[in-house]
Amino acid sequence: MRTRDTLNVMASCVAGLGDALAVFGGFMLATWLRFDSGFIPLFHDTPPAHLYFLYSKAAALAMLLFLFIFQSLELYVRPQTGSFSDKIPRLIRATGLGILLSAALAFAIRTEPPFSRVTVVLAFVTVGICILFERYLLFRWELFMARRRSKVSQVVIIGTNSIAARLRKTLRNEPRLGARVVAFFRSFPEAPVHPSISADEIKGGLGGIKEFIEKNHVDQIILADMAVGTERMIELILLCEQSLITFNLVPDLFHILTGSVDMQAIDDIPLLGVSRWPLDHFWNRTLKRAEDVIGALIGLLILSPFMLVLAFLIKRDSPGPVLFIQDRCGERGRVFNLIKFRTMRVDAEENTGPVWTVENDPRCTRIGAFLRRFNLDELPQLWNVIRGEMSLVGPRPERPFFVEQFKEDINRYMWRHVSKPGITGWAQVNGLRGNTDLTDRVKYDLYYLEHWSLAFDFKILLKTFLSRQNAY
Repeated sequence: MRTRDTLNVMASCVAGLGDALAVFGGFMLATWLRFDSGFIPLFHDTPPAHLYFLYSKAAALAMLLFLFIFQSLELYVRPQTGSFSDKIPRLIRATGLGILLSAALAFAIRTEPPFSRVTVVLAFVTVGICILFERYLLFRWELFMARRRSKVSQVVIIGTNSIAARLRKTLRNEPRLGARVVAFFRSFPEAPVHPSISADEIKGGLGGIKEFIEKNHVDQIILADMAVGTERMIELILLCEQSLITFNLVPDLFHILTGSVDMQAIDDIPLLGVSRWPLDHFWNRTLKRAEDVIGALIGLLILSPFMLVLAFLIKRDSPGPVLFIQDRCGERGRVFNLIKFRTMRVDAEENTGPVWTVENDPRCTRIGAFLRRFNLDELPQLWNVIRGEMSLVGPRPERPFFVEQFKEDINRYMWRHVSKPGITGWAQVNGLRGNTDLTDRVKYDLYYLEHWSLAFDFKILLKTFLSRQNAY
């Protein structure tokens, strides 16, 4: 653990140094573009004497301000996990805040001649580009070094369910955590076992954990099954404390959703309930609708020629209409006509009725398989967004036939319908689409609805272009 902490501190220091150089370089690049590049007429902005010396002092001050802001927003926490696209929204917010405060400081400090307003505007772009480029290089370097480094943290997972299996998969796919799962323990004797967890990996029940950690080196214990109960959980925490082992747990989604409560009173009778969803608030819904309309209009404007080409290829590839219209359940369970590019034969469900698509589905046409692989069959749904039936981001809409089944079999399934469905969603960009676990998909959809923000939407849209898992 000590080795890992040292590596994380070193990575944080390198990140701070890189950010400082990127900010300073971005401000000086803006200065050059304004005064010496010849791209922008000077007009009233006469270059002062000792131009670069004066602006370098301001850039150095801004650099310190940026480092303070980045530290406050926890951008130096290591190890950083996830993809680079996950980091972009926070980096943009931090950079914008840094520029605004730097501009306010520059104009508050009266200099002669005053700082160029055009240079400050240019710095919004140049500093942002430099920060993103520097952070991308840093991200790749940290990932490269993590893959070369041997695993330094031994992890035990309590639980053998799908959450435990997904946790192990996440730890395997995230080399920067430097973690290796060495054992699983059953939360109770009859606990179900996920197919990906072999019998050899399961070292017994909760009663055998103390003996195991006495004989083996363990750095961290993660509780992935809340069925152990409060009493046993407290025993685990005390055991970890006595053995100097880090303890973590994966909270049940219901506990997350009820983390904030809504208190009301009718006369003198108090009523306690789950707090409202973020999109229940008027201004949040207004912002999301503006995002949807602007994004869909821009998408249709830019992609229309490309969509015409796809329509031609679909028509040439197989007989039948270009578009496929299907009933789906939208907000509050209301049924609407979802529009997609046709990717299957016209008679695809003639003999089977409604069924899900599977990998290498024989019903798909050649061009249809390509469209599904790259999520291009969803493009006509931009028109559903314009009509107000869908959003750019949200839980994917399901067919009424399946909704009637799932609402009886899967807890909290209908909560997905508290807002408009989306062309893409948090579950989809995490590979939960097609023939995947519905319970996990619902958890991701509800997490999105509980934690909605414009930045979260932006992050999902970015990940959509990179997500290919289970796209069939």
